[in-house]
Amino acid sequence: MVRRYFDLKIDVYVKGRWYLSEPTDLSGRQIDDIWQFLDGRRIADPGPLSIPLSRPGKALDIDFAGAGQAPIVKASSANVFRALAPNDVQLFPVKIEGQAEPFFLLNVARTVRAIDDAACEEARRWAPEDDEPEKIGQYHVVSGLRIDKAKVESERVFRLWGWASPIIIDEEIKEELERVGASGARFDEV
Repeated sequence: MVRRYFDLKIDVYVKGRWYLSEPTDLSGRQIDDIWQFLDGRRIADPGPLSIPLSRPGKALDIDFAGAGQAPIVKASSANVFRALAPNDVQLFPVKIEGQAEPFFLLNVARTVRAIDDAACEEARRWAPEDDEPEKIGQYHVVSGLRIDKAKVESERVFRLWGWASPIIIDEEIKEELERVGASGARFDEV
């Protein structure tokens, strides 16, 4: 049986939804590297974090905070990741402005080189003529994302080498998130 994978995205069409700002420390100072949560690698515990609201509204079970797009999950969703993909993720408690219930920053700690260039609608890489030498070989544009499932080993949650923004999850995790009613999530098969 071929495993199925999905790009975990935010459902931007939830009416009246909240919007989260960048993670801060408990004193309100923005953390040094808001982009570290896109790297697809284990990180040092950032310590106690707070997430201010950039716009109040309906709390979501799964969301992405600020420009750095740090994934934030409610305890019920965190439990899914903790149970089904303990080696693929790190969960750090966060305090969200106005919320008493627990939330967690979800750090995806795995990266897989699995983009299927030929199967994507478009997949373009940075080239020497683009004058971005540090990005050569990485993806510049990916649309209609498809992955080569044969390149995925035991990973159940991962980011993609060269195109870090998507969070890829396997079908069982998707189904369990749906079962617990994770609001704010959208799943596009890849």
